[in-house]
Amino acid sequence: MTELCHSSPVRRLSHPAVLIAGILLIAMNLRAPFTSIAPLLERLQAALGFNATAAGLLMILPLLAFVVVSPWVPRLARGLGLERSLFLALLTIAAGIVLRVQGSMLALYLGIGLIGAGIAVGNVLLPSLVKRSFAQHVALLTSCYVLTMGIMAAIASALMVPLAQGSSAGWQYAMLIVVVLPLVTMGVWWPQLSRRSLPAAKEAEKGAEKDVEKGATRPVRQAAVWRSPLAWQVTLFMGINSLLFYTVNSWLPSMLADNGFSAEKAGSLHGLLQLASALPGLILVPLMPRLKDQRLIAFATPCMSLAGFIGLWLMPEWALVWVLLLGAGSGASFILALSFMGLRARDAMQSASLSSMAQTLGYLLAAMGPPLIGALYDMQGNWQLALMVCAVLSVLMAGVGWLAGRDRQLPEASASE
Repeated sequence: MTELCHSSPVRRLSHPAVLIAGILLIAMNLRAPFTSIAPLLERLQAALGFNATAAGLLMILPLLAFVVVSPWVPRLARGLGLERSLFLALLTIAAGIVLRVQGSMLALYLGIGLIGAGIAVGNVLLPSLVKRSFAQHVALLTSCYVLTMGIMAAIASALMVPLAQGSSAGWQYAMLIVVVLPLVTMGVWWPQLSRRSLPAAKEAEKGAEKDVEKGATRPVRQAAVWRSPLAWQVTLFMGINSLLFYTVNSWLPSMLADNGFSAEKAGSLHGLLQLASALPGLILVPLMPRLKDQRLIAFATPCMSLAGFIGLWLMPEWALVWVLLLGAGSGASFILALSFMGLRARDAMQSASLSSMAQTLGYLLAAMGPPLIGALYDMQGNWQLALMVCAVLSVLMAGVGWLAGRDRQLPEASASE
């Protein structure tokens, strides 16, 4: 991702511990407010009267928000500054949490859309904040905040059903209590508002001028990337993985409930899925720079997901094992996909073009998963066909991963293209 902010070494920060706490707290808000809905999905369907297809559409709103909002985030940061933009993101998430529990489908959709918009801003700006303030510890702090994100999502998912059962307000209370996260984070983040880090616009302009002089303008590079088979392999690897993860994330509690699991047990396993998806970062982040060829690992991680889908289909009573495999497989594949955006590019400009292509198309592909699987369930009345489709997609992803994992780079773009 293009660096959005000027470098500012950690020694210049008056309270680096407070800033680190703020970063970790912001990370807690980037998954839990959305993923914690899944354990309550059947209660929402019963209360508001919508089917599985509509529920699937509900679960893709944050993905669509990411695609729509992300391109505008750098402009927001230029106008408000990095710190204030992140505060606005937290405020938007809090407003969405409050709106979604107002008891109507419209409020639910609008609220989740707001949450998705806030998460999109945080997703784009948080890595830049880490790069700006802790340039020598990017890998370590990134691993910490990804793990923190997963842990909080796991806790929130596990608590949703008990909270709903323990209150007369039911699902509305459980979904509203999550607003504590952005409110506490805004309180901790408040001292950072005195800073106003602006994007390095002048440096970006100079870099663009140099590219023009070399005959390698951004439009030419973008066009070359879109014509590259390797770029499409990376894009499909990320897109299929995102589709499978968001499908499982949306429907796992319902799948488990249909196989006799209690709502509490299903919620706990859904929380375990979030945690399992975060743990591979602790291994892969330090390991990736040492691997010249990633074919084997890019083939193996989709196979973990394949085993998980087949297991849920044929032996759902072993759900604990399958959930661990699904979480670890999707989490590891996500890290690989992000790594490919740098490893398969020749320079930062080409990497940005590949990242733009892979993330835009990847999340659009991912958005098809939950409603498609929900529609299959509405048609069949069970999850067997849906799990078969996910298994087939895992096989396709393994093949694409083998191709994307080869030690190759995108072709150079020329001004004549």
